[in-house]
This record gives sequence, C-alpha cells and structure tokens, in this order.
Amino acid sequence: MPNIKVFSGTSHPDLAQRIVDRLGIDLGKVVTKKFSNLETCVEIGESVRGEDVYIVQSGSGEINDNLMELLIMINACKIASASRVTAVIPCFPYARQDKKDKLQGGEDGYDMKFAKKNYDWKFRSRAPISAKLVANMLSVAGADHIITMDLHASQIQGFFDIPVDNLYAEPAVLKWIKENIPEWKNSIIVSPDAGGAKRVTSIADRLNVEFALIHKERKKANEVASMVLVGDVKDKIAILVDDMADTCGTIVHAADRLVEAGALKVYAILTHGIFSGPAISRINNACFEAVVVTNTIPQDGHMRDCPKIQCIDVSMMFAEAVRRTHNGESVSYLFSNVPY
Repeated sequence: MPNIKVFSGTSHPDLAQRIVDRLGIDLGKVVTKKFSNLETCVEIGESVRGEDVYIVQSGSGEINDNLMELLIMINACKIASASRVTAVIPCFPYARQDKKDKLQGGEDGYDMKFAKKNYDWKFRSRAPISAKLVANMLSVAGADHIITMDLHASQIQGFFDIPVDNLYAEPAVLKWIKENIPEWKNSIIVSPDAGGAKRVTSIADRLNVEFALIHKERKKANEVASMVLVGDVKDKIAILVDDMADTCGTIVHAADRLVEAGALKVYAILTHGIFSGPAISRINNACFEAVVVTNTIPQDGHMRDCPKIQCIDVSMMFAEAVRRTHNGESVSYLFSNVPY
C-alpha cells in the first residue's frame, strides 16, 4: 500500500499494531513525551509529505491528555505537508455530552419530571455540548476525515463539516453470539434504556429473536432511580446490548431485573467498556454469565481483574476501513459484515 502512513498515539498502541499487521505495513515512527510542566510534545519521526496519514488514538485512559496528543499529532502531520490526515478514534471522547438536556439545578442535575414541576422555564440550561467542541477542535487541528465506532449518538456526525465514518460493532457482536452462546435461538435481546431500542431491534431482527427494553429514570448522574421491564424474558437467555458501560450501575441493575423476571442466563455485550470507579467489583458480584466488550478501549487490565469480561477484536474492521478509505472504496460493506 503506497503513500500511506499509520501512527499510534499512547492511548491504545496494541490496537494500532493490530491494524498495521493486518494491512501488512509498519507502524510510523513517532515520539510522544511530556515536559516537566506536563505539556505534551510530539515528534513525527519520518517524512509524511504527500502521504495519506492515519492516526489511531482512542478516547480512553487519561482522556484529556490523549485528546490533546491527538490534536497535536494531527497538526504536526498537516503542517509537515501530509496530503490527508484521518483520525481513527475507536471510542469518541465526550460523546455523552451531545445535547443541552439539563435545567438549572444542583451540580449533578435533577430528574427532568421533578425539574419541570419545580422550576420556572425561564431558567435556561447551561450544560455544554462538549462533543461539538471536540469536533471543532479536530477540524481546526487539520483533520480531513474521522473514522470511529458506535457513536453514543449518531447525530454527532452532524457536528463535523468533514466526512465521518461511524462503523458498527453489530456484525462482530452477531458473530460472537452465534459462536459462543449455544442457546442463542432461545435468546431475547434487551436494551438497558430506551435510547438503545433501535440498536437492539436491529440485532434481534438479524437473529430472528424477540427484543425487550428497560425504561430507567435517573435522579442524578450515574445513579438509577427505577427500572421498568417492557417485554417477556421468562425462561429465555437475556442478552443486554449497549454502546458503552462506565460505572456499570445501569447494566448490573438491569441484570438483576431480568433475573427477577425469570431469565435463565444474562449476558452483557458492550462496544466500549470504560469500567471506571466501582465497575469491576460490581461485575464480579453480578449475575452475568459473561460481559463482552470490544477492544476499542484497552481491556487487558480489566480482564485480569474480572474473569467474566471477554473481548471481541475489532481491529480488522478498522484496518479494512483504512484500506478502503485509502483506495477510495466504499466502507458500507462494514456496516453489516465482518471482514475475513
């Protein structure tokens, strides 16, 4: 593959190495370091003049440092005369801050029903739309194209004035279900919140099984107040599907609710396994058969601490997206198929 360079940030070098191994090329030379005042310094170690450059950096770990590193790498390549710079961001940072949905209230925000009853509507929200800010920063840094996976809200693509390819983990999830759950024909796909209904209906249709969803209400951030199951899971294998899990309060509560409703076994399949705070201990103490995540975020440490966590490798999907983008081919094949 001539005229292509792939560089890795420090957030997920293993995924970047898997991508270049599949492409049959070497990872580009780059040195990233911090000065004593914690400023980020990036040195691109080879010529990128006239090259098609891809920078792999996920929104995980020290998110703010990694985002700044990505911006500096993009700008360094751009001013070094790269013909095109594509940011490969498997887990898009700040994707959950995509709309103004909070009224003025306490620092954690209030339950919306409570707020509507108790606050005059003249109070305007001051919640930021940080996903839009990140989109602007990437564009200003010089990115010409974005490749990501399972955006928390697909509308985030509209925040950009440059092309965005939002890949889906769904084909890899379907493959894992068929290969690892023998009783999958007696399963029911469950969304832990109403926002994921479209995702679970698509998977349920392709497996030809039923789906259910759980309606949840929050009193404040990261704290679920109540859950109502819509659908019949009795004597079935329940498969919870969501785009991400952070502190895992929602999926653990959802699993308990499914067991109460008569589910035989409960699996959870998540695209982005963030697993911050008490997440690992919650999963260890929960009733899951397995919690399956992709490697858009490094999972080696989580898998050591929690034997229930299993990982789906999606490097081949990103590698194929890079290959097709470089050659000017359509990437729509990847929306419903896993490349071999």
